[in-house]
Amino acid sequence: MVTLNVNGVRHEVQAPDDTPLLYVLRNDLHLVGPQFGCGLAQCGACAVLIDGKEVRSCITAISSVGNQEITTLEGLPARWAKQKGLSAEDAKNTLHPVQQAWIEEQTPQCGFCQNGMMIKATELLESNPQPSLAQIKEAFTTSGVSPNLCRCGTYVAIIESVKHAAEIMAKGR
Repeated sequence: MVTLNVNGVRHEVQAPDDTPLLYVLRNDLHLVGPQFGCGLAQCGACAVLIDGKEVRSCITAISSVGNQEITTLEGLPARWAKQKGLSAEDAKNTLHPVQQAWIEEQTPQCGFCQNGMMIKATELLESNPQPSLAQIKEAFTTSGVSPNLCRCGTYVAIIESVKHAAEIMAKGR
């Protein structure tokens, strides 16, 4: 049995130690944000935050996570609410600024990769609240295990959404 801390909730999971975290998130915890894309950590669709760092959950064994905090796309609003010190009542109606920006910029096309794009954007903006265009491009292409891939080619919209999310975060909304 493995204990995982996902989106602020502790879960006891019965699975072999080498089970990919993605499988547990989707099949046992029924979280549908992380997607199975390539299964080789080459596309980013399965990305989650582990202690604030973007990790490809398709190649991450559950035994390697330990007591670290796992945040999925579903957990971003609560993460933001906690960072801003919002009340539980206010937190219920709050989106993470990255999610809000993605909606306002109408970023997704098919949407399959957007989980990884929003997780990567969150990691970037939490470490660099005002990234330059070059830093945004670097975050999505060369800073991680491999680039975050979008088959629909929404890269320009993603860049605009990251900039918009940075503005929202700066205002503290």
